[in-house]
Parts: sequence; C-alpha cells; structure tokens
Amino acid sequence: MAKAKPKNIEDTELQARTFAGDAWRQFRRHRLAMIAIGILSVIIIGVVIGPLFWTLDPEYIDIVAAYQLSSPEHPWGTDSLGRDTLARALQGGRVSLMIGISAMLVSITIGTVVGLSAGYFRRLDNPLMRLTDIFIALPQLPLLLVLMMLFREPLKASFGVEGGVFLLMVSVIGGLQWMPTARLVRGEVLTVKSREFITAADALGSQDGRILRWHILPNVMSPVIVAATFSIARAIITESALSFLGLGFPPDFPTWGRLLFDGKDYLTITWTLVFWPGMLISMTVLCVNFIGDGLRDALDPRLRK
Repeated sequence: MAKAKPKNIEDTELQARTFAGDAWRQFRRHRLAMIAIGILSVIIIGVVIGPLFWTLDPEYIDIVAAYQLSSPEHPWGTDSLGRDTLARALQGGRVSLMIGISAMLVSITIGTVVGLSAGYFRRLDNPLMRLTDIFIALPQLPLLLVLMMLFREPLKASFGVEGGVFLLMVSVIGGLQWMPTARLVRGEVLTVKSREFITAADALGSQDGRILRWHILPNVMSPVIVAATFSIARAIITESALSFLGLGFPPDFPTWGRLLFDGKDYLTITWTLVFWPGMLISMTVLCVNFIGDGLRDALDPRLRK
C-alpha cells in the first residue's frame, strides 16, 4: 500500500523534524546564547589568527615605550618593559583556552566514566559515590596549591618548563572538577536504566558494555554537553587564579592570568595591564556560561516548545 502523502506543508515539516534540528531551533531563540557565540567566536578567531596580522613580538623589550596607556603603535598599551599588551594577550589567550578545553576533556571523561559505572553497576554505586563525596569535601584551592608545589619541578624536568606546567595544570584542574559531572551522569543513568528498551536489550542477551555504549551513553550525552561548557569556564577561572598566585607559567610565557599577576603591581601607573586580560577572562567565561544556558534549554525536552 502506498504511503499517504502529507496534506499540507505543516505535515511535511513535522515529518522532517529531527532532534538536532529541534534543538537548533530552540537554541536560536536564546538571544543571549546567540550573542555569546558571536563574541566568543571573535575572541577565538582573534587569539588563533590574530598574531598573523598583529606581528609585533610579544617579548620585544622597548624601555622607551614603557607604561603607555594607548597609542597607534600599541593600542592596548605596554607593560613596564615596553612589551606590547595586545600581542601578549593574543599569545596568552591560546594557552588559556587550550588549558580550559583540555581540562574540560579530562574532567568530563572521568566524570562520565564514574557516573556510568555508578549508575549502571549496583555494586559500584556506593563506593564510587562515597569517593565522589570525599573529593567534593576536599578544599579545592589549598589542594590545587599543594599539588602544584609538589609536582611542578619534577614535570618541568621531564617535559620542559612550558610542557610540564601545561600537563600539570590540565591534570590537576581536570582531576578535581569531575565530581558534578559524575553525579549528574549517575542520576541520568538511573533514569534511563529503568526504561523498556534497556530491559529489552538485557533480555536479548546484550552485554553490559554494549548496553552502556549504544543504549545508555547516547541518552545521557545532552546533560554531559551542557556540563562540558560550564567545565570550560571553571577551568579558565581556576587557571587564571593559579597564574595570578604565581604558580602558573613563567613570565616569558604569558597567559591571561599571568598578565593579571604581572600587571597588578603597576595598576596605579597603567590600568590597561589589568583591564584587558581581565576583560578577556570575564567575557570568555560569561559567553561560555550563556552558551551553556542555551544548550540546557535546547537539549532539555521539558523546556523545548
């Protein structure tokens, strides 16, 4: 029997609707999220390809041009050694964003694995959740400082100054921020595990690994994606705090947090040394949070129209 043709254009549109298309239409209605995507895209494009157009050496010292607020040669001013603030901010943005994304991948991976295991395997639920509670109870900033002090020099000796500090920051920040994701994924797994298609897959003899990979994980990815956006924001703030405390990269390898640390002593002389890195950190974190809000509204079926 031939399929009945749609009666009108609305029926055709309903048949063509997909989850991704539905989510995108809902996401576009979130004006702050769309504005945030535009601003964040400008920041990312600027730090990635900006040095190709703004070719001043970020480490070039010009004592004569020190402490400038703004000039045609240095729109964002210069520091105490006459180094161009714009060039240093573009260079530091690459490192800050890479740390944020890498630490997010570490925390999301650990949190997802722990949450899936705790939610699906009943015998692992109590031990893993108690372990999660222990990590949540630990004071984050003092522990970060202790770990940075303990492992900084050994990693520098093994991977170099920049490589060692980068690996240490990503490992420490990502390794101490997976707990919210684990608890979120566990709750979603407990909900999905009770549905009929999971019972059917188990009755058909599917292995636990196959059920987790093909049936449960795709159904819990929506909250994981939202958690990933907020994790990037937390990682950037944490890296900035560590760099501001002098435990980040060396002065000749700037990040946004390191630029804040270097400029705080000259705040009364030239405020641009603190304003521009602080503005970039604030705008990046704010945009990521707005995008996370938009994704949450778009991926949650209870909030989609």
